[in-house]
This record gives sequence, structure tokens and C-alpha cells, in this order.
Amino acid sequence: MTVAVADDSVAIARRVPLSRGYRFELVKLLSQWRIRLLVLACWIAPALFVAGVSRQSTLPSDTLFGRWMHATGWAGPLVVLGFAGTWALPLLTSVVAGDVFAAEDRLGTWRHLLVAVRSPRRIFLAKSLASLTVILLLVAGLAFSGVAGGLASVGDQPLVGLDGHLLTASDAAGRVLLAWTAALAPTMALAALGLLGSIALGRSPMGLLLPPLVALGMQVAQMLPLPVAVRLALPGYAFVSWNGLFTAPAQLGPLLIGVTVSLVWAVLATTLAYLLFVRRDFTNAAYDGAGRRAITLGLLPMAALTVLTVATVAAATPSMGSGIQQGKVQRSVATAFAHLYRLQTRELHRPAVTEAQLRATAACTKSDGQGAQEGAGNDWRCVVTWHLPDVAVAGTAVYQLDVASDGRFVADGDGPKEVNGYFLVRTPTGDAPNPLWQFDGAVELLDTTAKG
Repeated sequence: MTVAVADDSVAIARRVPLSRGYRFELVKLLSQWRIRLLVLACWIAPALFVAGVSRQSTLPSDTLFGRWMHATGWAGPLVVLGFAGTWALPLLTSVVAGDVFAAEDRLGTWRHLLVAVRSPRRIFLAKSLASLTVILLLVAGLAFSGVAGGLASVGDQPLVGLDGHLLTASDAAGRVLLAWTAALAPTMALAALGLLGSIALGRSPMGLLLPPLVALGMQVAQMLPLPVAVRLALPGYAFVSWNGLFTAPAQLGPLLIGVTVSLVWAVLATTLAYLLFVRRDFTNAAYDGAGRRAITLGLLPMAALTVLTVATVAAATPSMGSGIQQGKVQRSVATAFAHLYRLQTRELHRPAVTEAQLRATAACTKSDGQGAQEGAGNDWRCVVTWHLPDVAVAGTAVYQLDVASDGRFVADGDGPKEVNGYFLVRTPTGDAPNPLWQFDGAVELLDTTAKG
């Protein structure tokens, strides 16, 4: 009888396995009405949005790949990704990871949870893994729903890349998947910051707001005239650098740096959250945040990491300028024009021509040639020159460029109207605007090629 009692005591004192704690935390999250609503919205809303917009006469041409939503189903999920990286994913990480620990403070249930699990370390791991699982479920819903909506409404058609070259449907599918996969890295960084804020700030609403506030700050930083090294050193840049997957050759340097920086942020923020959590005094029922430790174990290490990553990127790549230089702009515009000229030629049923035969070049100036010929702005003007076989006189076309600080630009045709004016052309999916009228492009910010 005594042995049985001793065995029972050992059984009672035994800690709950991590797998059981993980399932318990996952069920707790999925039982919340707001989480269920978010899951439902992420798996349905993008498909409805993409299908609805693709059938409209007016497209979101100010959004990357928005002007191609009539032409291919693979443009829709990229439009969704652009919106998600700016607004949706920071808010989703806030609702899930930013509240997973603070909810126990509001409900006053830490004592019961510790008695049941008997291990702060396992509680932290279970809650972190459960929140990560829900976030991955939400991101997967956004991606697959956007793809489903695009393919159902438009079809599996080739996609025009950011340099004007045509991607086959299978190639476009692979790059869309890679783009969404790359977006997981900054999402994990924001989720880790949500965990850190949820633990460090307790019941304070600032813990819940930390991921979207950090994301907003990084978006503002990307709009400022900062050096490329500073942009790349922020985890939010991975929400932008997936654009490089849709050029030929792919601009992988900024993407790999952005993903790496995001993962480093995620690891450090998660580690700091763990250290704060295991050092917490759970006997204090009036606990309302870590106070000074939130600064010494939270804010200061993240600030130091930012300085370190900026210094590392600056040392590894000579990128302390804007990265937007005259030679790069000229090469990008000429390349995109040559690819799109061939597309226009096919759509107008004219004799085929190659890029080598066209020999397209561009002469671009900023602010009418006054001042430094570099940097972002809507005051770039390019004159494109090309040649046709058996035609002695070279053709010319004028474009007004609006170049963003991240290297993306929009070229607006300014004549002659027969080349880059607005008119409709016949495509396999129906009538569409002249591809040379307006087009998107990308300037590679890192100095990987010789300056022109």
C-alpha cells in the first residue's frame, strides 16, 4: 500500500510531456472565435478578392503584378503577397503570437497552468510552437487561396517578369511558391517579436501592438533615402526582396540577405523571450511586465543586432549608397523594353525579332540632367533606342520613370503613341492594353555588375 502511494506521488509529480502541452495550447488557440475567423478569412478571402478583381475592367496597376491579373492566374497570389507583407502578416502575428502569453496574465491562470505542467520551459515551448503552427496555417491559407482564385478565374497562363521576359506557367508557379516561402522568414521574425512583447509587457496592449508597430517602422524606413545596407539589415526587407525572383537572372543577393537577417532576428527575439519568461516571478499576482529587464533583455539586444547587421552587410557588400544609379536604370529599362517589344510583336502578328537584333539601349537622366544622376524619384526620363532588321533608321521611344527606393520602377510611355501609347491588343485571354504602354521593372540595388 505504501509503495502504491509512493508510485502515485511520482506519477503526480511527473511533468507533462511537451507533445501533450503543445496539443493543449493548440486547441486553446483554435478554440478562440477570433482565431477561427482569421483562419476562415485567410483561406477564403484572397480567392474571392483575386477572382473578383481579375474580372474587373480596372486593375490595381499601382500594385506589383497587378496590371497582369487579366493575363495570368499567377499574378493574383503575388498581389496578395504584396498586401500581406505590408498589412496582413504583421496583424496576424500580433493577434496570435502577441497575445499568447499576455492572455494568461489577463485571465490570471498562470498558477493553474504551472501546477498542471510543472515546467516553465515546456510551457514556453508549447505556446511558441502552437502559435507558430497557427501562423503557418494562416500564411498557407493566404497563399493557396490566392493561387486558387487566380487559376480559377484566369487560368494557368505564362507570367511577364519584372524585366519583361515571359515566364512559363510552370516556372511562374515555382517562383510564386518560393516568394511565399521567403515571406515566412520575416513573418517568423515578427512572430518572435510578438512573443517577446507578450512576455515583457504583460497585460499592456503595447505587447499586442509590437509586431505591427515594428513592421510599420520598417516600412517607413524603406521609404526614406537610406543606404542599401540599412535596408537589407531590416527583417522587413524580405517582404520586398522576393521581387528579385522574377527577373532573369534572378536577383538573389538581396533576397538571401533579407531572409538570413529575418531568421537571425527570429532566433534572438525568441531566445530573449525565453530568458524573460523563465526568470519571471509567477508568485506575484500583480505582475504587469518585466520593467527594466524588458529594456536590458529586450530592447537593447535587438538594437545591438540592428547595428551589427548593418555593419556586416556594409562590410560584405559595397552598398552604402542608394543603389539606384544611372547605368543600372538604363540597363533595366532597355532589357525590359526589348522583352516587351517582342511580346508586342507577337500580339500584333508582326515578324518575329530577337533581343540581339533589336540592340535596345536606353539613355536616362534624372531631373533633366541636373544634379546627381542617382537615387529614387519620379523625375527620371529615359529615351529608348532600338533597331529592326532591314530598317536603316533606329526607332526611339520616351518613358517617364517613377523609381522607388527599393529599386522598383514604373515606366510610363510618352510617345510615340504607335509604340508606347495606349491601345488594345489581342491576347489569348482577351483584349489587353499595349504591353509597352506602362510596365514595371526592377533595378538591382547591390553592385553585382559593372557600372554603366
